[in-house]
Amino acid sequence: MEGDSVTLNSGVQTNQQDRVRWYFNDTRIAQINRDQSKICTDVQCNEDTERFRDRLKLDHQTGSLTIMNITNTDSGVYKLKISSGSSDSEKTFNVTVHDVPGSGLSSGAVAGIVVGVLLVFAG
Repeated sequence: MEGDSVTLNSGVQTNQQDRVRWYFNDTRIAQINRDQSKICTDVQCNEDTERFRDRLKLDHQTGSLTIMNITNTDSGVYKLKISSGSSDSEKTFNVTVHDVPGSGLSSGAVAGIVVGVLLVFAG
């Protein structure tokens, strides 16, 4: 339901050698550099991406991304790219937000957030 939060879990523990980048429909929306010298979300990463203004939270330990106050317009493809040393990995999250008012379900069930994950490892 609009207004809920959703976390896209990386499924890994990152370390200082990793570079973590998140994309929404192929536009970078969050990043942690290897030495954590650059940590950014949304407009800090890309001046043309104010759609998530102040609604993204990036976990520095796992690289997981939380979208707060989610709306129907946040539906789409989210990609996580992690580069560590000699290997790269990528996860794709397909997020769909359904608004189902008056169904009597809990807010978590009403959110209808469907996340599909595709793992791709290149090494």
